[in-house]
Amino acid sequence: METIRKIRLAVHREGKSIRKTAKDLHLSRNTVRKVIRSDQTAFEYKRQVQPHPKLGGHIDLLKERLSTDQRLPKKQRRTAQILYEELQLEGYSGGYDAVRRYVKRWLQDNKRSATQVFIPLVFEPGEAFQFDWSHELVQIGGMPVKVKVAHIRLCHSRLFLTVAYPRETQEMVFDAHIQAFDYFGGVCRRGIYDNLKTVVNKILAGKERNFNSRFAQLCSHYLFEPVACTPAAGWEKGQVENQVGVVRRRFFTPRLKVKDFTQLNSYLLERCLMWAKTHRHPTQAEKTVWDVYEAERPYLLNLPPRFDGYAERPARVSPGSLVTFDRNRYSVNCREVGRVVQLRVYADRIVTVSNSEIIGDHPRQFGRNKTVFNPWHYLPVLDRKPGALRNGAPFKDWDLPASIRRVQNHLKRHCTDWDHQFVGILKAVPLCGLEAVDEACRQALKMSVISKEVVLNILHRSQDKDPATVVDLPQRLMLKNEPVADCHRYEMLMDRRPHAAK
Repeated sequence: METIRKIRLAVHREGKSIRKTAKDLHLSRNTVRKVIRSDQTAFEYKRQVQPHPKLGGHIDLLKERLSTDQRLPKKQRRTAQILYEELQLEGYSGGYDAVRRYVKRWLQDNKRSATQVFIPLVFEPGEAFQFDWSHELVQIGGMPVKVKVAHIRLCHSRLFLTVAYPRETQEMVFDAHIQAFDYFGGVCRRGIYDNLKTVVNKILAGKERNFNSRFAQLCSHYLFEPVACTPAAGWEKGQVENQVGVVRRRFFTPRLKVKDFTQLNSYLLERCLMWAKTHRHPTQAEKTVWDVYEAERPYLLNLPPRFDGYAERPARVSPGSLVTFDRNRYSVNCREVGRVVQLRVYADRIVTVSNSEIIGDHPRQFGRNKTVFNPWHYLPVLDRKPGALRNGAPFKDWDLPASIRRVQNHLKRHCTDWDHQFVGILKAVPLCGLEAVDEACRQALKMSVISKEVVLNILHRSQDKDPATVVDLPQRLMLKNEPVADCHRYEMLMDRRPHAAK
Protein backbone atom coordinates (compact mmCIF):
# COMPACT_ATOMS: atom_id res chain seq x y z
CA MET A 1 0.00 0.00 0.00
CA GLU A 2 2.97 2.36 0.58
CA THR A 3 4.18 1.78 -2.98
CA ILE A 4 0.67 2.42 -4.34
CA ARG A 5 0.52 5.68 -2.38
CA LYS A 6 3.86 6.85 -3.84
CA ILE A 7 2.73 6.02 -7.37
CA ARG A 8 -0.53 7.91 -6.97
CA LEU A 9 1.22 10.96 -5.48
CA ALA A 10 3.82 11.05 -8.24
CA VAL A 11 1.30 10.83 -11.07
CA HIS A 12 -1.79 12.66 -9.74
CA ARG A 13 -0.16 15.34 -7.59
CA GLU A 14 3.31 15.90 -9.06
CA GLY A 15 2.23 15.27 -12.66
CA LYS A 16 4.99 12.81 -13.50
CA SER A 17 4.64 10.46 -16.43
CA ILE A 18 4.25 6.73 -16.04
CA ARG A 19 7.77 6.20 -17.48
CA LYS A 20 9.36 8.75 -15.10
CA THR A 21 7.48 7.33 -12.07
CA ALA A 22 8.52 3.77 -12.90
CA LYS A 23 12.16 4.87 -13.26
CA ASP A 24 12.19 6.80 -9.95
CA LEU A 25 10.50 4.04 -7.96
CA HIS A 26 12.33 1.18 -9.69
CA LEU A 27 9.08 -0.42 -10.83
CA SER A 28 7.87 -1.75 -14.14
CA ARG A 29 5.71 0.53 -16.27
CA ASN A 30 2.99 -2.16 -16.29
CA THR A 31 2.81 -2.00 -12.49
CA VAL A 32 2.53 1.81 -12.51
CA ARG A 33 -0.03 1.66 -15.31
CA LYS A 34 -2.13 -0.92 -13.39
CA VAL A 35 -2.24 1.28 -10.29
CA ILE A 36 -3.19 4.41 -12.18
CA ARG A 37 -5.85 2.79 -14.37
CA SER A 38 -7.53 0.82 -11.54
CA ASP A 39 -7.71 3.86 -9.28
CA GLN A 40 -7.44 1.52 -6.25
CA THR A 41 -5.46 2.16 -3.09
CA ALA A 42 -4.78 -1.51 -2.28
CA PHE A 43 -4.54 -4.80 -4.12
CA GLU A 44 -5.33 -8.21 -2.64
CA TYR A 45 -4.53 -11.55 -4.24
CA LYS A 46 -6.70 -14.60 -3.65
CA ARG A 47 -5.94 -17.95 -5.15
CA GLN A 48 -8.95 -19.13 -7.14
CA VAL A 49 -7.96 -22.78 -7.43
CA GLN A 50 -5.98 -24.62 -4.76
CA PRO A 51 -4.10 -27.62 -6.15
CA HIS A 52 -3.97 -30.78 -4.04
CA PRO A 53 -1.33 -32.98 -5.65
CA LYS A 54 -1.12 -35.43 -2.72
CA LEU A 55 -4.38 -34.76 -0.87
CA GLY A 56 -6.62 -35.15 -3.90
CA GLY A 57 -7.20 -38.90 -3.48
CA HIS A 58 -8.21 -38.43 0.18
CA ILE A 59 -10.51 -35.42 -0.17
CA ASP A 60 -13.73 -37.46 -0.25
CA LEU A 61 -12.77 -39.27 2.97
CA LEU A 62 -11.82 -35.94 4.60
CA LYS A 63 -15.16 -34.37 3.55
CA GLU A 64 -17.09 -37.31 5.00
CA ARG A 65 -15.36 -37.00 8.37
CA LEU A 66 -15.80 -33.23 8.46
CA SER A 67 -19.53 -33.60 7.71
CA THR A 68 -19.88 -36.22 10.47
CA ASP A 69 -18.11 -33.97 12.97
CA GLN A 70 -20.28 -30.99 12.05
CA ARG A 71 -23.33 -32.77 13.52
CA LEU A 72 -21.57 -33.43 16.84
CA PRO A 73 -21.20 -31.07 19.81
CA LYS A 74 -18.23 -28.76 19.44
CA LYS A 75 -16.18 -30.48 22.14
CA GLN A 76 -16.46 -33.84 20.35
CA ARG A 77 -15.22 -32.67 16.92
CA ARG A 78 -11.80 -33.74 15.60
CA THR A 79 -9.11 -31.14 15.09
CA ALA A 80 -7.15 -30.75 11.84
CA GLN A 81 -4.19 -32.45 13.53
CA ILE A 82 -6.23 -35.53 14.41
CA LEU A 83 -7.70 -35.68 10.90
CA TYR A 84 -4.18 -35.43 9.45
CA GLU A 85 -3.00 -38.35 11.59
CA GLU A 86 -6.02 -40.44 10.55
CA LEU A 87 -5.33 -39.72 6.85
CA GLN A 88 -1.75 -40.84 7.33
CA LEU A 89 -3.08 -44.23 8.47
CA GLU A 90 -5.11 -44.31 5.22
CA GLY A 91 -1.97 -43.82 3.11
CA TYR A 92 -1.70 -40.03 2.85
CA SER A 93 1.94 -39.01 2.30
CA GLY A 94 1.56 -35.23 2.12
CA GLY A 95 2.16 -32.57 4.76
CA TYR A 96 0.00 -31.21 7.55
CA ASP A 97 -0.36 -27.72 6.02
CA ALA A 98 -2.34 -29.02 3.05
CA VAL A 99 -4.81 -30.73 5.41
CA ARG A 100 -5.03 -27.66 7.65
CA ARG A 101 -5.71 -25.30 4.72
CA TYR A 102 -8.40 -27.59 3.32
CA VAL A 103 -10.12 -28.02 6.72
CA LYS A 104 -10.10 -24.25 7.29
CA ARG A 105 -11.64 -23.53 3.87
CA TRP A 106 -14.24 -26.29 4.24
CA LEU A 107 -15.34 -24.97 7.62
CA GLN A 108 -15.64 -21.43 6.27
CA ASP A 109 -17.78 -22.63 3.36
CA ASN A 110 -20.06 -24.90 5.41
CA LYS A 111 -20.50 -23.40 8.84
CA ARG A 112 -23.44 -21.17 9.70
CA SER A 113 -22.89 -17.49 10.01
CA ALA A 114 -21.24 -16.72 13.35
CA THR A 115 -23.41 -13.64 13.77
CA GLN A 116 -27.06 -14.64 13.51
CA VAL A 117 -29.67 -12.11 12.50
CA PHE A 118 -32.53 -11.61 14.96
CA ILE A 119 -35.76 -9.85 14.12
CA PRO A 120 -36.92 -7.51 16.92
CA LEU A 121 -40.23 -8.60 18.43
CA VAL A 122 -43.01 -6.20 19.47
CA PHE A 123 -45.67 -7.09 22.04
CA GLU A 124 -48.88 -5.28 22.85
CA PRO A 125 -49.73 -4.40 26.48
CA GLY A 126 -50.89 -7.48 28.38
CA GLU A 127 -50.17 -9.75 25.42
CA ALA A 128 -47.47 -12.12 26.72
CA PHE A 129 -44.95 -13.01 29.39
CA GLN A 130 -41.82 -15.17 29.16
CA PHE A 131 -40.53 -17.79 31.60
CA ASP A 132 -37.10 -19.37 32.05
CA TRP A 133 -34.75 -20.94 34.62
CA SER A 134 -31.13 -20.19 35.52
CA HIS A 135 -28.63 -21.69 37.97
CA GLU A 136 -26.72 -19.35 40.28
CA LEU A 137 -24.14 -19.83 43.05
CA VAL A 138 -24.86 -18.31 46.48
CA GLN A 139 -23.72 -18.90 50.04
CA ILE A 140 -26.57 -20.03 52.30
CA GLY A 141 -25.87 -20.54 55.98
CA GLY A 142 -22.14 -20.42 55.32
CA MET A 143 -22.22 -23.17 52.66
CA PRO A 144 -21.91 -22.70 48.87
CA VAL A 145 -25.15 -23.76 47.18
CA LYS A 146 -26.26 -23.84 43.54
CA VAL A 147 -29.80 -22.43 43.52
CA LYS A 148 -32.39 -22.56 40.73
CA VAL A 149 -33.80 -19.15 39.85
CA ALA A 150 -37.14 -18.75 38.08
CA HIS A 151 -37.43 -15.70 35.79
CA ILE A 152 -40.81 -14.30 34.67
CA ARG A 153 -40.95 -11.15 32.52
CA LEU A 154 -43.73 -9.05 31.01
CA CYS A 155 -42.88 -8.67 27.32
CA HIS A 156 -44.34 -5.17 26.84
CA SER A 157 -43.22 -3.30 29.96
CA ARG A 158 -40.14 -5.51 30.72
CA LEU A 159 -41.10 -5.72 34.40
CA PHE A 160 -39.69 -8.99 35.78
CA LEU A 161 -39.53 -11.07 38.94
CA THR A 162 -36.90 -13.61 40.00
CA VAL A 163 -37.54 -16.25 42.67
CA ALA A 164 -34.91 -18.71 43.97
CA TYR A 165 -35.62 -22.38 44.79
CA PRO A 166 -33.58 -25.40 45.81
CA ARG A 167 -35.19 -27.53 43.04
CA GLU A 168 -36.34 -27.05 39.45
CA THR A 169 -39.50 -29.14 39.78
CA GLN A 170 -43.14 -28.75 38.81
CA GLU A 171 -44.35 -27.44 42.16
CA MET A 172 -41.60 -24.78 41.99
CA VAL A 173 -42.87 -23.76 38.54
CA PHE A 174 -46.38 -23.37 39.98
CA ASP A 175 -45.16 -21.35 42.96
CA ALA A 176 -43.11 -19.04 40.72
CA HIS A 177 -46.16 -18.32 38.55
CA ILE A 178 -48.39 -17.69 41.57
CA GLN A 179 -45.89 -15.25 43.10
CA ALA A 180 -45.26 -13.49 39.79
CA PHE A 181 -48.95 -13.00 39.01
CA ASP A 182 -49.50 -11.56 42.49
CA TYR A 183 -46.48 -9.28 41.92
CA PHE A 184 -47.76 -8.12 38.49
CA GLY A 185 -51.31 -7.70 39.76
CA GLY A 186 -52.72 -9.59 36.78
CA VAL A 187 -52.09 -12.14 34.02
CA CYS A 188 -51.12 -11.85 30.34
CA ARG A 189 -53.01 -13.66 27.59
CA ARG A 190 -50.04 -15.83 26.54
CA GLY A 191 -47.06 -17.44 28.27
CA ILE A 192 -43.88 -18.30 26.30
CA TYR A 193 -41.76 -21.23 27.52
CA ASP A 194 -38.92 -23.57 26.68
CA ASN A 195 -39.86 -27.21 26.24
CA LEU A 196 -39.45 -27.89 29.98
CA LYS A 197 -40.08 -31.43 31.16
CA THR A 198 -42.22 -30.02 33.98
CA VAL A 199 -44.40 -28.24 31.36
CA VAL A 200 -44.28 -30.28 28.12
CA ASN A 201 -44.82 -34.04 28.03
CA LYS A 202 -44.23 -34.44 24.30
CA ILE A 203 -43.17 -32.26 21.37
CA LEU A 204 -45.48 -32.74 18.38
CA ALA A 205 -45.36 -31.32 14.85
CA GLY A 206 -44.87 -27.58 14.52
CA LYS A 207 -45.97 -25.63 17.57
CA GLU A 208 -48.23 -28.39 18.87
CA ARG A 209 -47.33 -29.69 22.32
CA ASN A 210 -48.73 -32.24 24.75
CA PHE A 211 -48.70 -30.20 27.97
CA ASN A 212 -48.58 -31.72 31.44
CA SER A 213 -52.09 -32.11 32.89
CA ARG A 214 -51.36 -30.19 36.11
CA PHE A 215 -49.70 -27.38 34.15
CA ALA A 216 -52.74 -27.28 31.86
CA GLN A 217 -54.89 -26.79 34.97
CA LEU A 218 -52.71 -23.82 35.97
CA CYS A 219 -53.19 -22.27 32.51
CA SER A 220 -56.94 -22.88 32.64
CA HIS A 221 -57.18 -21.36 36.13
CA TYR A 222 -55.39 -18.13 35.13
CA LEU A 223 -56.89 -18.05 31.60
CA PHE A 224 -53.65 -17.76 29.62
CA GLU A 225 -52.48 -19.77 26.61
CA PRO A 226 -49.10 -21.56 26.87
CA VAL A 227 -46.77 -21.39 23.85
CA ALA A 228 -43.61 -23.52 23.66
CA CYS A 229 -40.64 -22.28 21.64
CA THR A 230 -39.15 -24.18 18.73
CA PRO A 231 -36.33 -26.42 20.07
CA ALA A 232 -32.95 -24.63 20.02
CA ALA A 233 -34.61 -21.31 19.09
CA GLY A 234 -33.99 -19.26 22.22
CA TRP A 235 -34.49 -16.00 20.29
CA GLU A 236 -38.24 -16.64 20.45
CA LYS A 237 -38.04 -15.63 24.13
CA GLY A 238 -34.97 -13.45 23.85
CA GLN A 239 -36.09 -10.98 26.51
CA VAL A 240 -35.98 -13.46 29.36
CA GLU A 241 -32.80 -15.06 27.94
CA ASN A 242 -31.12 -11.65 28.12
CA GLN A 243 -32.58 -11.09 31.57
CA VAL A 244 -30.77 -14.18 32.89
CA GLY A 245 -27.40 -12.59 32.09
CA VAL A 246 -28.40 -9.20 33.52
CA VAL A 247 -29.63 -10.72 36.79
CA ARG A 248 -26.48 -12.84 37.10
CA ARG A 249 -24.19 -9.84 36.68
CA ARG A 250 -26.21 -7.34 38.72
CA PHE A 251 -27.93 -9.39 41.45
CA PHE A 252 -25.62 -12.36 42.06
CA THR A 253 -22.20 -10.72 41.62
CA PRO A 254 -20.32 -10.74 43.93
CA ARG A 255 -21.56 -14.01 45.42
CA LEU A 256 -24.48 -13.43 47.79
CA LYS A 257 -24.29 -14.49 51.44
CA VAL A 258 -27.71 -15.11 53.03
CA LYS A 259 -29.19 -17.03 55.94
CA ASP A 260 -31.89 -18.94 54.06
CA PHE A 261 -34.12 -18.89 50.98
CA THR A 262 -36.57 -16.49 52.64
CA GLN A 263 -33.90 -13.85 53.04
CA LEU A 264 -32.60 -14.51 49.50
CA ASN A 265 -36.04 -14.07 47.90
CA SER A 266 -36.73 -10.92 49.92
CA TYR A 267 -33.48 -9.48 48.57
CA LEU A 268 -34.34 -10.47 44.98
CA LEU A 269 -37.82 -8.91 45.24
CA GLU A 270 -36.32 -5.67 46.52
CA ARG A 271 -33.75 -5.58 43.70
CA CYS A 272 -36.40 -6.30 41.04
CA LEU A 273 -38.49 -3.36 42.25
CA MET A 274 -35.45 -1.07 42.40
CA TRP A 275 -34.40 -2.11 38.89
CA ALA A 276 -37.87 -1.39 37.46
CA LYS A 277 -38.09 2.06 39.06
CA THR A 278 -34.57 3.23 38.15
CA HIS A 279 -33.92 1.82 34.65
CA ARG A 280 -35.18 3.26 31.40
CA HIS A 281 -37.42 1.27 29.11
CA PRO A 282 -35.41 0.06 26.06
CA THR A 283 -37.90 1.39 23.47
CA GLN A 284 -39.51 4.25 25.44
CA ALA A 285 -36.39 5.98 26.71
CA GLU A 286 -38.33 8.85 28.29
CA LYS A 287 -40.02 6.42 30.72
CA THR A 288 -38.82 3.93 33.30
CA VAL A 289 -39.80 0.27 33.22
CA TRP A 290 -42.14 0.94 36.15
CA ASP A 291 -43.86 3.80 34.30
CA VAL A 292 -44.56 1.56 31.30
CA TYR A 293 -45.78 -1.22 33.62
CA GLU A 294 -48.29 1.11 35.26
CA ALA A 295 -49.65 1.94 31.81
CA GLU A 296 -49.80 -1.78 30.93
CA ARG A 297 -51.45 -2.93 34.14
CA PRO A 298 -55.07 -2.12 33.09
CA TYR A 299 -54.61 -4.46 30.11
CA LEU A 300 -53.76 -7.47 32.31
CA LEU A 301 -56.42 -10.08 33.05
CA ASN A 302 -57.89 -9.91 36.54
CA LEU A 303 -56.45 -12.29 39.11
CA PRO A 304 -58.66 -15.22 40.19
CA PRO A 305 -58.19 -16.84 43.63
CA ARG A 306 -54.77 -18.42 44.08
CA PHE A 307 -54.17 -21.67 42.24
CA ASP A 308 -53.58 -24.70 44.47
CA GLY A 309 -50.13 -25.28 43.03
CA TYR A 310 -49.09 -28.77 44.05
CA ALA A 311 -47.63 -31.75 42.25
CA GLU A 312 -49.31 -35.04 43.19
CA ARG A 313 -47.43 -38.25 43.97
CA PRO A 314 -48.68 -41.60 45.36
CA ALA A 315 -47.00 -43.06 48.46
CA ARG A 316 -47.53 -46.00 50.80
CA VAL A 317 -47.67 -45.43 54.57
CA SER A 318 -44.99 -47.48 56.35
CA PRO A 319 -45.54 -49.42 59.60
CA GLY A 320 -43.98 -46.46 61.38
CA SER A 321 -46.82 -44.27 60.01
CA LEU A 322 -44.41 -42.45 57.70
CA VAL A 323 -44.49 -41.54 54.02
CA THR A 324 -41.30 -40.96 52.04
CA PHE A 325 -40.69 -38.21 49.49
CA ASP A 326 -37.39 -36.99 48.05
CA ARG A 327 -35.43 -39.19 50.53
CA ASN A 328 -37.12 -37.61 53.56
CA ARG A 329 -39.90 -39.03 55.77
CA TYR A 330 -43.06 -37.37 57.10
CA SER A 331 -45.54 -38.70 59.66
CA VAL A 332 -49.26 -39.17 58.96
CA ASN A 333 -52.23 -40.31 61.03
CA CYS A 334 -51.48 -43.84 62.26
CA ARG A 335 -54.91 -45.05 61.11
CA GLU A 336 -53.55 -45.01 57.52
CA VAL A 337 -50.70 -47.51 58.06
CA GLY A 338 -50.32 -49.81 55.04
CA ARG A 339 -52.55 -47.76 52.73
CA VAL A 340 -51.63 -45.92 49.54
CA VAL A 341 -52.17 -42.18 49.97
CA GLN A 342 -51.60 -39.11 47.80
CA LEU A 343 -48.83 -36.58 48.48
CA ARG A 344 -49.55 -33.00 47.49
CA VAL A 345 -46.08 -31.57 47.06
CA TYR A 346 -45.85 -27.79 47.37
CA ALA A 347 -42.76 -25.63 47.11
CA ASP A 348 -42.63 -25.19 50.88
CA ARG A 349 -44.68 -28.01 52.42
CA ILE A 350 -45.86 -31.61 52.04
CA VAL A 351 -49.57 -32.39 52.49
CA THR A 352 -50.78 -36.00 52.67
CA VAL A 353 -54.35 -36.77 51.62
CA SER A 354 -56.44 -39.94 51.95
CA ASN A 355 -60.03 -40.07 50.65
CA SER A 356 -60.07 -36.26 50.33
CA GLU A 357 -59.07 -35.90 54.01
CA ILE A 358 -55.80 -34.28 55.06
CA ILE A 359 -53.91 -36.74 57.27
CA GLY A 360 -50.57 -34.95 57.39
CA ASP A 361 -49.19 -31.44 56.79
CA HIS A 362 -45.50 -30.66 57.29
CA PRO A 363 -42.95 -28.02 56.22
CA ARG A 364 -40.99 -29.42 53.28
CA GLN A 365 -37.47 -30.64 54.05
CA PHE A 366 -34.54 -30.47 51.64
CA GLY A 367 -31.47 -32.62 51.93
CA ARG A 368 -31.57 -36.32 52.75
CA ASN A 369 -32.59 -38.75 55.48
CA LYS A 370 -34.60 -36.28 57.56
CA THR A 371 -37.67 -37.40 59.52
CA VAL A 372 -40.44 -35.01 60.57
CA PHE A 373 -42.92 -36.18 63.23
CA ASN A 374 -46.22 -34.79 64.42
CA PRO A 375 -46.82 -36.52 67.80
CA TRP A 376 -50.60 -36.07 67.51
CA HIS A 377 -50.59 -38.47 64.57
CA TYR A 378 -49.67 -41.26 67.01
CA LEU A 379 -52.27 -40.44 69.68
CA PRO A 380 -54.68 -43.31 68.75
CA VAL A 381 -51.97 -45.93 69.23
CA LEU A 382 -50.93 -44.51 72.62
CA ASP A 383 -54.13 -45.89 74.13
CA ARG A 384 -52.76 -49.40 73.52
CA LYS A 385 -49.07 -48.56 73.95
CA PRO A 386 -48.80 -45.80 76.57
CA GLY A 387 -45.23 -46.87 77.33
CA ALA A 388 -44.19 -45.32 74.00
CA LEU A 389 -44.31 -41.95 75.78
CA ARG A 390 -41.07 -42.85 77.53
CA ASN A 391 -38.80 -43.44 74.51
CA GLY A 392 -40.92 -43.00 71.39
CA ALA A 393 -39.14 -40.95 68.72
CA PRO A 394 -42.24 -38.85 67.88
CA PHE A 395 -42.54 -37.74 71.51
CA LYS A 396 -38.99 -36.56 72.03
CA ASP A 397 -38.99 -32.76 72.47
CA TRP A 398 -42.79 -32.66 72.15
CA ASP A 399 -43.78 -29.00 72.24
CA LEU A 400 -46.73 -29.13 74.65
CA PRO A 401 -48.31 -26.13 76.45
CA ALA A 402 -46.68 -25.27 79.75
CA SER A 403 -49.54 -26.44 82.04
CA ILE A 404 -49.88 -29.81 80.29
CA ARG A 405 -46.11 -30.30 80.53
CA ARG A 406 -46.17 -29.51 84.27
CA VAL A 407 -48.99 -32.03 84.80
CA GLN A 408 -46.94 -34.66 82.96
CA ASN A 409 -43.88 -33.98 85.14
CA HIS A 410 -45.99 -34.17 88.33
CA LEU A 411 -47.52 -37.50 87.28
CA LYS A 412 -44.05 -38.88 86.51
CA ARG A 413 -42.87 -38.07 90.01
CA HIS A 414 -45.87 -39.29 91.99
CA CYS A 415 -47.65 -42.00 89.96
CA THR A 416 -46.40 -45.38 88.81
CA ASP A 417 -49.01 -45.45 86.03
CA TRP A 418 -48.31 -41.88 84.95
CA ASP A 419 -48.21 -42.82 81.26
CA HIS A 420 -51.76 -44.29 81.36
CA GLN A 421 -53.09 -41.25 83.15
CA PHE A 422 -51.33 -38.78 80.86
CA VAL A 423 -52.59 -40.57 77.74
CA GLY A 424 -56.13 -40.29 79.16
CA ILE A 425 -55.65 -36.52 79.42
CA LEU A 426 -54.20 -36.25 75.89
CA LYS A 427 -57.13 -38.17 74.43
CA ALA A 428 -59.39 -35.29 75.43
CA VAL A 429 -57.52 -32.89 73.12
CA PRO A 430 -59.21 -33.99 69.84
CA LEU A 431 -62.62 -33.71 71.53
CA CYS A 432 -62.27 -30.51 73.55
CA GLY A 433 -59.30 -28.69 72.01
CA LEU A 434 -55.76 -28.10 73.20
CA GLU A 435 -56.54 -24.76 74.87
CA ALA A 436 -59.40 -26.20 76.92
CA VAL A 437 -57.24 -29.12 78.16
CA ASP A 438 -54.41 -26.69 78.96
CA GLU A 439 -56.82 -24.55 81.02
CA ALA A 440 -58.13 -27.62 82.90
CA CYS A 441 -54.53 -28.60 83.74
CA ARG A 442 -53.85 -25.06 84.94
CA GLN A 443 -56.85 -25.19 87.32
CA ALA A 444 -55.81 -28.62 88.59
CA LEU A 445 -52.32 -27.27 89.36
CA LYS A 446 -53.88 -24.40 91.36
CA MET A 447 -55.93 -26.91 93.38
CA SER A 448 -52.78 -29.00 94.02
CA VAL A 449 -54.85 -32.10 93.26
CA ILE A 450 -53.49 -33.61 90.06
CA SER A 451 -54.72 -36.79 88.42
CA LYS A 452 -56.44 -37.85 85.24
CA GLU A 453 -59.84 -37.94 86.94
CA VAL A 454 -59.45 -34.43 88.38
CA VAL A 455 -58.34 -32.89 85.08
CA LEU A 456 -61.13 -34.59 83.11
CA ASN A 457 -63.70 -33.59 85.72
CA ILE A 458 -62.65 -29.94 85.50
CA LEU A 459 -62.66 -30.18 81.74
CA HIS A 460 -66.16 -31.67 81.53
CA ARG A 461 -67.59 -29.14 83.99
CA SER A 462 -66.08 -26.29 82.00
CA GLN A 463 -67.57 -27.72 78.81
CA ASP A 464 -71.08 -27.94 80.31
CA LYS A 465 -71.84 -24.23 80.36
CA ASP A 466 -75.42 -24.23 79.04
CA PRO A 467 -77.98 -23.61 81.85
CA ALA A 468 -80.88 -26.00 82.31
CA THR A 469 -83.89 -25.21 80.17
CA VAL A 470 -86.90 -23.82 82.09
CA VAL A 471 -90.21 -25.33 80.96
CA ASP A 472 -93.40 -23.35 81.45
CA LEU A 473 -96.13 -25.85 82.58
CA PRO A 474 -99.86 -25.16 82.12
CA GLN A 475 -101.86 -24.32 85.27
CA ARG A 476 -103.65 -27.65 85.38
CA LEU A 477 -100.36 -29.48 85.75
CA MET A 478 -99.06 -27.32 88.57
CA LEU A 479 -98.86 -28.97 92.03
CA LYS A 480 -101.29 -27.67 94.62
CA ASN A 481 -99.47 -29.18 97.60
CA GLU A 482 -95.72 -29.15 97.62
CA PRO A 483 -94.33 -32.66 98.41
CA VAL A 484 -92.76 -32.94 101.84
CA ALA A 485 -89.68 -35.02 102.41
CA ASP A 486 -90.77 -37.08 105.44
CA CYS A 487 -89.24 -40.52 105.95
CA HIS A 488 -91.68 -41.30 108.78
CA ARG A 489 -94.50 -41.45 106.25
CA TYR A 490 -92.56 -44.09 104.33
CA GLU A 491 -92.15 -46.17 107.53
CA MET A 492 -95.91 -46.03 108.12
CA LEU A 493 -96.46 -47.55 104.71
CA MET A 494 -94.03 -50.32 105.56
CA ASP A 495 -95.89 -51.13 108.76
CA ARG A 496 -99.11 -51.66 106.83
CA ARG A 497 -97.70 -54.40 104.65
CA PRO A 498 -98.88 -57.94 105.60
CA HIS A 499 -95.45 -59.43 105.95
CA ALA A 500 -94.44 -56.61 108.29
CA ALA A 501 -96.77 -57.97 111.01
CA LYS A 502 -95.21 -61.34 110.82
